[in-house]
Amino acid sequence: MNSAKTTRRTVLTGVAAAAAFGFATGTAQAETNGPKIGILLYDGFSLLDPTGPAEVLSRLPGATVTMIAEHRGPVRTDTRDVAVLAERSVAEVNRLDVLLVPGAGNRGTGAAMENQVLLDWIRRVHRHTTWTTSVCTGSLILGAAGLLRDRATTYWASAAYLEKAFGVRYVPERYVQVGKVVTAAGVSAGIDLALYLASLLAGEETARGIQLAVEYDPRPPFDSGDAATASPELKALALKLLADSQK
Repeated sequence: MNSAKTTRRTVLTGVAAAAAFGFATGTAQAETNGPKIGILLYDGFSLLDPTGPAEVLSRLPGATVTMIAEHRGPVRTDTRDVAVLAERSVAEVNRLDVLLVPGAGNRGTGAAMENQVLLDWIRRVHRHTTWTTSVCTGSLILGAAGLLRDRATTYWASAAYLEKAFGVRYVPERYVQVGKVVTAAGVSAGIDLALYLASLLAGEETARGIQLAVEYDPRPPFDSGDAATASPELKALALKLLADSQK
């Protein structure tokens, strides 16, 4: 056995080094010119929606991941128990390679959909992005900004609203791509989205390396994560748990 102590950090460093070798040999973008990724935060967002993708995308060699909000500073999640720091305000950011808009509960999503400062910024940044993306009900915010076309996905309980409000077809998949807009389903699907984006930005091998580095191999103890097969009682319980946690 190798006497050097193996840690998660050394594994991640190895993945980054391997990917950087690909950059050096011309198989990908130069590490010093990696993608600029911005994640929008707003009051009431769901914690895993931005942080799951950030965990994956921040491992892309040369990438920068920045949390952005209407104003710099801590932004509270839907449960109000946790805050994430926005290092930049929307006024400070005009160009991104990737924009990610997370979802939230009713309070957060509804307020963001009516916030013209945020919607105008999303539209402005979208004009220059390579990929504009969302997680969970973040797709409703993209819809409010006028960016959805043809089909999209979202949190299962918002599917009917997505179709009625924005005239797009709801697709019950983990992520759905239409042009440069990629929408993801509820909360945990953001990790799937991020790995897909990683493959588009840096190649499948790098994305696979990141997946192993973060040991994303979900094997949940229960087979109850699919709304299509869930009972009405379980759906009602799920929505109650969400609502109660956001009071």
